[in-house]
Amino acid sequence: MAALLGKKDVLATVAVKDLAKAKTFYENTLGLEPIEGDEASVQSYRAGSSTLLVYESTFAGTNKATAVTWPLGDDLDAAIRDLKAKGVTFERYDMPGAKHDGDVHDFGKLRVAWFKDPDGNIFNLGNF
Repeated sequence: MAALLGKKDVLATVAVKDLAKAKTFYENTLGLEPIEGDEASVQSYRAGSSTLLVYESTFAGTNKATAVTWPLGDDLDAAIRDLKAKGVTFERYDMPGAKHDGDVHDFGKLRVAWFKDPDGNIFNLGNF
């Protein structure tokens, strides 16, 4: 089975408490395009050539680690400015080897930033 899975695409899955409320953040703030045909408690979004599945769960926001990562390359700073203009607050973590440059955690060549959705799910943006 592992050989089969190694040849298939994967998608990120995020739990939210209230899908109707979450749609505003995912569509208007993040700018994700909804994919038609989902059920009332599930919504899929197009993000580049990937898919993000958002569904309702009482366990929403309980993951204390990164749930979704966007590799942005040179668009990292522009994405941070855009999200801040839409009211997104970025997280600040004390991590070995990281220097803080505004909202960015700078590890030298690697630059990353984290933020949360309204349910507390942790998202990452990186310059890779």
